Amino acid sequence: MTVPRFDEIIHPSTRLSLVATLAATDWAEFSYLKERLALSDSALSKQLTTLESAGYVSTERPSTGRRRTVRARLTPTGREAFDGHVAALRAIVDQPHADSSPSPTGEPRP
Repeated sequence: MTVPRFDEIIHPSTRLSLVATLAATDWAEFSYLKERLALSDSALSKQLTTLESAGYVSTERPSTGRRRTVRARLTPTGREAFDGHVAALRAIVDQPHADSSPSPTGEPRP
């Protein structure tokens, strides 16, 4: 069972989208991530660097003929952090709202 744990590194929407995309695959090419997330080269590179510094993502630069490509994957630490963050978000969403709680008499509040 995944322990819910809110993660400040993953939470910003761009990084959350990036990690969610990586969680669905083994490896993803830089160009695919750039297109999928509608980011510039520099914005994607910055997000990957932040996640890599945290140990959540690893990158490699294999040579394919005359071109060097960059690809990224989620590390086991990154997958655990992502799963915990998603569980924390689900716990927040699933909490009953204070407005919908019954009154002390058991009647629904207006």
